[in-house]
Order: sequence, then structure tokens, then C-alpha cells
Amino acid sequence: MTPPTSQATASDQPRRRRLGIMGGTFDPIHHGHLVAASEVAAEFELDEVVFVPTGQPWQKETGEVTGAEHRYLLTVIATASNPRFTVSRVDIDRGGKTYTIDTLRDFSHLYPDEELFFITGADAMAQIMSWKNVEELWGLAHFVSVTRPGYPSEDFGRKNQISLMEIPAMAISSTDLRERAAGDKPVWYLVPDGVVQYINKHRLYQPESSTRPLVDHVRSPAGLTMVGKDQEAF
Repeated sequence: MTPPTSQATASDQPRRRRLGIMGGTFDPIHHGHLVAASEVAAEFELDEVVFVPTGQPWQKETGEVTGAEHRYLLTVIATASNPRFTVSRVDIDRGGKTYTIDTLRDFSHLYPDEELFFITGADAMAQIMSWKNVEELWGLAHFVSVTRPGYPSEDFGRKNQISLMEIPAMAISSTDLRERAAGDKPVWYLVPDGVVQYINKHRLYQPESSTRPLVDHVRSPAGLTMVGKDQEAF
């Protein structure tokens, strides 16, 4: 896969800085997100990847997702060890429902001289035509759709605006992780250690009746579950 070329060449002016924007609910963030960001950064020669937790996902009602502050802190914890990764509160602080068009407008305003690459899951990309102000999106960023191996490739018909990448670790699912935590099953090795500790401390995803901390499972094997069509990877 060849990264999109800038209109400017080396003889015209220096290479523009490339900024990856990884939007997602991150409920919770897991190794699949981190591997995807790292792989895309390497493939497209990105200088930085900014993780952007959604405020209130436009397709979900309030209460269907964990609070934004928890998801933000989970993302900060998960990305702290990689100097190329940062986390933005732009969608959370804006308030209201989160739309990709608003995210990209904000980043275009904040970084007018940088090339933007929006990274998202294939499931979300498949719904792209229903996104708000979809035609404007193509002029704001190049889209990178990451998918798990074996997932049917979608022909979006916009090869100049959308690149597809298979990421093995995308077999991990946020939906499955929430179900595992709710069932007192281990999530170690599926998410960064700090994320496990945070989930346990704040009793996220676990029933009120549960008294068994997730950290008790440190020596237990953690099985990977393939993402089904009704499960969210992002």
C-alpha cells in the first residue's frame, strides 16, 4: 500500500507534517486500537497519532456508553507509553453528540498546515454515507479504514480518499471486553495493564453484585473472541 502523495514535491517545499486522528468510543480502549494506530502510523509515515474519544456518540443514547471522563482517562493511560501517541478532549469538551465532521473541522482549524489522516474501523466506515455532511469530509482528511483479517472488503468507491488496512489485533472487541468484565472473566492481555487496574478501581462494566476484582485473574489465560457484526471494534 502506497501512502497518498502530497501535491507538493521535495523540490517545491519541505514535506508537510502528517497527523493521524483516531476517533472512537474507546469503551474500553484495547490493544487492537493501539496496534491499529501503530500500523497505520508506520504505513502512512505519520508523525503523530491523536486519539479522540467521542463525547456522546451520535448513534447511541445517553447511558448506553460509559461516561466520557472515564473513557478519556482510560485512553490516556493506554497511550502514555508511546511518545507518538497523544489524546485530545476536543469531542468531549465540545458537548452534545459527536460527529466526525465537527472533529475534522476542529483539527483542520488547529492544524491548518498538516495533512490529516482519519483512522476508524471498517464497521464505522461502512456507515460513512450516513454521516453528517459526508461530502465535506473528503476535503478535510484522508480516511484509513482498519479491519480484521477475513472481514469482507467494502468497495467504498473512493479509492483516492479511503485506504483499507487489515490489522490482526482488531479481532479484539470492546463489546466482548465489556461482556467479559460483566461476567467476572479476565481481560488481562487484551487491554494494557493500566486499563485493567482502572476498570477494577472504578468497577466499570461489572455488576454491582460482583465482589471479585478483575486483577485476581492476572494468571488466568485470556481468550480472544472474534468480533461479530453486532460488536463494535471502536
